[in-house]
Order: sequence, then C-alpha cells, then structure tokens
Amino acid sequence: MEGRPVSKRRAYQSSPVKNILLEKVLAEAPDGPVTVGLDVGKGEIFAVLRWKDGTFERPWKVKNPTEILVLSRLLQELADHRPMMVAMESTGTYGDPLRQALTNAGLDVRRVSGKAVSDYAEIFDGVPSQHDGKDAAMVAELTALGKSWAWPYVQKNEQDAKMAYYVDWLDVQQDVQTLWTGRLESRLARHWPELTGLLSLNSVTLLRILIHYGGPTLLAADTEAAKKLAGWGRHVLATKKIEKILRSAKETAGVKQNEQDIARIRQYANEALEAHREIHCAEAYRKAMGLNLKERSSGKHQGKLKITKRGPAIVRRWLYFAALRAVQNPAVKGWFEAKKARDGGRGKGAVIGVARRLALAMYHVGVDEEATFEAWRLFPGKSSARRALQKKQETRSKPRSDAAAFTSLAKNA
Repeated sequence: MEGRPVSKRRAYQSSPVKNILLEKVLAEAPDGPVTVGLDVGKGEIFAVLRWKDGTFERPWKVKNPTEILVLSRLLQELADHRPMMVAMESTGTYGDPLRQALTNAGLDVRRVSGKAVSDYAEIFDGVPSQHDGKDAAMVAELTALGKSWAWPYVQKNEQDAKMAYYVDWLDVQQDVQTLWTGRLESRLARHWPELTGLLSLNSVTLLRILIHYGGPTLLAADTEAAKKLAGWGRHVLATKKIEKILRSAKETAGVKQNEQDIARIRQYANEALEAHREIHCAEAYRKAMGLNLKERSSGKHQGKLKITKRGPAIVRRWLYFAALRAVQNPAVKGWFEAKKARDGGRGKGAVIGVARRLALAMYHVGVDEEATFEAWRLFPGKSSARRALQKKQETRSKPRSDAAAFTSLAKNA
C-alpha cells in the first residue's frame, strides 16, 4: 500500500470500531466520495475506507454480531458528510444481519465478486496473499473502480421463502442419502460385492431388498424371494435380472455376515430409503404446485376442502388446461361426470380433481424413464373398462393421442 498515509508494514493494523472518532477521520481525509469495503467473518467484520485519491484508512474491527449497529450508525453518519458506497462479498448467512442493518440505514449497499477479489490480490499490493484487512481494502477499491453491483437486503416474500425452504430441505436430504448410501457401499463391498453391479446404490429395489433381508444369506434361503423381488421391482426389474440377483446371493464371494452385520445393513438401507422418499415424493411435488388440499372452516365455507394455491400459479394454470383436455378421454370422462353430478352439475371441482391426479402422473413419468402416461392409471379403481375404451380409441385414430401429448409435456417439464 505504498503512497498511502500509513507505512506498508502496519497498513492492515486494525482499530476497534468503538474507538473510532469520525470527526478526526473526516478532518484528516481528502475531499470527495468514499467507498467502504467489508470483510465479513463469523466472529469479526473488518471495514476499510478508501478515499477518492486512492488512499485508505486502517481497518476497523467490528465484533459480529454485537457491534453491527455501532458500525451501521457510524457509516450512516459518514454518509451524511460524503457520497458513499458500502460493499461486501457474498458471505452466505453470516453477512445477512449486517446487510439488513446497512439497508435499513439507507446506505448504498453493493456486492463484489469473491473471484474478483481473489484475482486482484497480487495486483493490489504485489503480494498474492489474502487476509481480512487486505480483503476489505480490495473490496473497497474494486467498488471504486466500478466492479460492484447493487445488493440491498430484500426480505423474501412468502412464496420465495417457501421455495427456498423446500430447496434447502431437499439439499439436506440429498446429503443424508449420500451419507447412508456411502456407508452401504462399503458394507456391500465386504458382504455382497456382486449386488452393486446388478442394481444401483440409489435403487429403491436394492434398498428394499436390504431392508427386508439385510444381506445375501437370508435372501438365498427364501424360497419366495423371486416373487418378492418382482413385487418390489415391478416392470423395471426383468426376470433375468432377478435370476442374477438370486444367483449372486447364493454364490457371493462376500464375507459371511453375523447378526450385527445384518442389522447394520438393514438400518443403513432404511435411513437411505427415508431420505430418498423425502427427495422423490409425488405428494411433495403436488404440494409444491399448490394443489394439496386443506380444510377451510368459516361461516361461508364450513368444512369444505380447497386447494392451497401455494407455489407458482402458472403451473396450476397449465395443469388445469391439461385437465380440461384429459376429461374428454373415455378413461377419465366417467369419473369426471360422476364427480360433476355429485357437485350439483358444477364441473370446476372435478377438473381440479383431474389436475391433481395429473400432477402425480407427471411426477412418475418424469422420475421413471421407462414409465409412459396412460389415462386409465389416473383412476385405476375401474381400470379394465377404461383400458378397453382407451385402446379402442387409440387404434381408431392415428394422430398423436392425449397420452402422447401429456407424456411429452411431462418429459419436458
């Protein structure tokens, strides 16, 4: 920091913010605007002022969070005397209380890219190292050079906050699933190494096999194992694959298990499956669209079920249009007409009911690459008649069917 009013050796020596006398700082400072760079840490914040002539004040040390208001009041007072911008890097949640306080104080809060700060380190003072005081000074200088953008703190609305919550929850569950599948992988490598060559560690079928049997020994001894595997795997698990799994259980080169080994694998698989269900859940998918039901009891609507309408309205709009088309399909029309009759001839509730089923169908078509949309599956209670009607309709018309159109919509959603 040569050419500045402090020696290079002591350029980054900090002073507690509570000891700063602003009148003295302003009396010794050059005229013109000032930029303030902030380096935010969990326990401390460092603030550095850069004046128009390129000189810097030594860092102010601020305890985080107990001295945030002290700093914001000091900077607010400084802004009354000089045009000022305050900048920081993105710091996750540690900087949010400070950013809120600065925004509430009416200050021009800016953001500087962390990569820009890292790249600028050697250019700034000829030394590639980084530390708190220097980082704050670089943030101030990059802001003065026009390398920042507005970043006031804005409170999220209810919808954005809810979406952020879901994203965060799913991210945590993904980490949990990764943890347990990693532990499972090591156990299977010891006791049943052939299994992961036949089924993916993230396979629900694999997890159900391990929850039920805990390893190869009990599976190999079960005469009903093939039937159970077929039930868990359904159409995804071919007969040949089932035969290979059974053979691997009988002929495995893995280390023989004791009771504790079996219990351990069962528990790991169960935890992994629970996390998987949190991530891949059709009901949660529908809930995020605002199509889940809640009861509204009031003087006007006593005990009636309504959709919550949380989440993006445009998704519900297009699903409603898809439902209007779907109710014309013979496999759906019977249910629609019956529901409409129960509602006194009003069809809106029936259309919403179909839209809710379409949301679940979209989830399953999107998650399972081998799944295709079939209208009769929306209401499988009387599936045989509906299947027959749909097949008759499909053979009669060559153009793209409703099922194919919706499958395309689901795949591209």
